[in-house]
Amino acid sequence: MEARDTAQQRQPSLGKAACIITGASRGFGRSLALLLAPQLEAGSILFLVARSRGALAELEAKLQCSFPGLTVNSVPADLGTEDGVQLVLQVVLHKLLGAADLQRLLIINNAGSLGDISKSFVDFTSAAEVNSYFAFNVTSALCLTSSILKAFPGQPGLCKTVVNVSSLCALKPFKSWTLYCTGKASRDMMFQVLALEEPGVRVINYAPGPLDTEMQQLARTKSGDPEIRQQFLNMKNSGQLVDCSLSAQKLVSLLLEDMFDSGAHVDFYAI
Repeated sequence: MEARDTAQQRQPSLGKAACIITGASRGFGRSLALLLAPQLEAGSILFLVARSRGALAELEAKLQCSFPGLTVNSVPADLGTEDGVQLVLQVVLHKLLGAADLQRLLIINNAGSLGDISKSFVDFTSAAEVNSYFAFNVTSALCLTSSILKAFPGQPGLCKTVVNVSSLCALKPFKSWTLYCTGKASRDMMFQVLALEEPGVRVINYAPGPLDTEMQQLARTKSGDPEIRQQFLNMKNSGQLVDCSLSAQKLVSLLLEDMFDSGAHVDFYAI
């Protein structure tokens, strides 16, 4: 383990950075936090955002113990609410505006939910349900990213990178996944617009593959379409689901190499 940790430390680092990860308490977000921390130089600040206070506190303690030169801030918040978004912004901007000599600002929009995948398109008749879904999955990502970027306009020497954790569902429709597919497609396009408008900001839409998470369990048990349920059940039984750490490591490597076209949709299987 020590040899592996040393090898990670010798890789090109992300420098002295401020990194914000949403959906950091479990699954892909947690794996990302554990793999990004060794790449952040002393004096860096890592913000962990999620609804689960206990899981965030456990992860914060683990990272702070392993990387004493790193300042870790857990921010329990519900990004589906205006108050939750404003709480995150208040904490992040308060800490960052006092930080000196930052080399990189890294925003990772990972938080997301499936929505009600038991319903077909014609079952979504409640505007409140739909608006609630998009508040969490689209609006919060836009408002958090824009507000943080706006606080650092044209700062010399600061590399700004925005990651959108995307999905094949941003490109391909799945029966009974109306909200999820629409949300992922919306986020991809949203961040493509950012890449066009802000050439000084590096933007990537990363599709991590079919991850072996609680969300996948929901997909194979709750999807309204029987073919979709069977498809994901077959993937689980045949060992085709992707380990979160493996996919997270690919994203970390992409960020370290920094060779992707800004705004591109990059799939786990294409790397």
